[in-house]
Amino acid sequence: MAWAAAIGVGVCAFAAAQAIASGAAGGVVSLSARTIDGEVYVKASSLTNALGGSGSYDAATKTYRYEPGESTADLIEKAGPSVVAIIGKPDTNALRSSDRFALTHGSGVVVSADGWIVTNAHVIESMKEIIVLAHDEKQYKPTKVFKDAASDLALLKVSATGLAPAAFADSDQVRPGETAIAIGTPVNFSLRNSATVGVISGVNRSVNSTYRLLQTDAAINPGNSGGPLLNASGEVVGINTLKFVDVSVDNTGFSIPANTVAYIVDHLKKYGAVKRAYVGFELEESWEAVVGLSTSKPMTVTYVDPASPAAKAGVKKGDALYSIDQAKVVTKVDLNEKLKSYMPGTKVTVTMLSGGDIVQRTIPLQDQP
Repeated sequence: MAWAAAIGVGVCAFAAAQAIASGAAGGVVSLSARTIDGEVYVKASSLTNALGGSGSYDAATKTYRYEPGESTADLIEKAGPSVVAIIGKPDTNALRSSDRFALTHGSGVVVSADGWIVTNAHVIESMKEIIVLAHDEKQYKPTKVFKDAASDLALLKVSATGLAPAAFADSDQVRPGETAIAIGTPVNFSLRNSATVGVISGVNRSVNSTYRLLQTDAAINPGNSGGPLLNASGEVVGINTLKFVDVSVDNTGFSIPANTVAYIVDHLKKYGAVKRAYVGFELEESWEAVVGLSTSKPMTVTYVDPASPAAKAGVKKGDALYSIDQAKVVTKVDLNEKLKSYMPGTKVTVTMLSGGDIVQRTIPLQDQP
């Protein structure tokens, strides 16, 4: 990260003006900057992350060339073929099966050209006679359906070729303030491929979720579930999953980060289920962690499976967990995020406080019960 090799204030102002004129007219753009010898410098990556487009630095001429990205309208049009609508009958006795208008719907994203589609687990959880409607209005019935309630993701396979797969971004690079575009089928099935635009409001959010979520103020309504959240380059940064609903709450929606989606989709395609690793004991978070305060207080062991490798390794109720393979974990979401990189059977080293002593124990991970 060389700030001197980024762009000076004069160049930045010109480039930002170009970008705003092409895709964010009338908008105010805030970029990370640093002052060096009285001059303001902005990282080139901050510009492209916030406004899209691309840039290159010529060391010989010491100039930075910025090329504005596509307009928001262009991005939405380009992403459209990768977004599908999903509709079916709710599988419930509360509704008359003869009522042909008793339908439920959601959205989905094409993962691969040969018919793999990702959506939310809750979209299809109680849905029967599922129909996937592609951008070209072709209808498909899924031949395979895999669901993972813990992540709220599902994977459908339809008999199709030549679908337009979405491009997925590295969601670990997403930052608050970046452009966010939600596409889906809100409220009514006739509103397919509706788009709303906002920003990434926050990252690493935990909202009664197994993994961290992205927060956005782009409007997400019933039916948007399973649809994509795009960045300024038109890449999927997340799959829309839920929102806060209250008379006093506005535009507080959440998306499952693209990297988590990739992890879940990979397992569902390979195994038909997610092979989660489990440490063999249950944990309780500190009060600070529960209410969302930053804390270094460890989690406390509340239960140890007596038949688990953890018990055999000496883990006891009342022990405090500090880290797994030197990665600090203070919340259950921290733990789940860390365990995404392990398969059952892998050995990990946990650092714990036990009986007043800091100890390290090597534990083979189990299958999640």
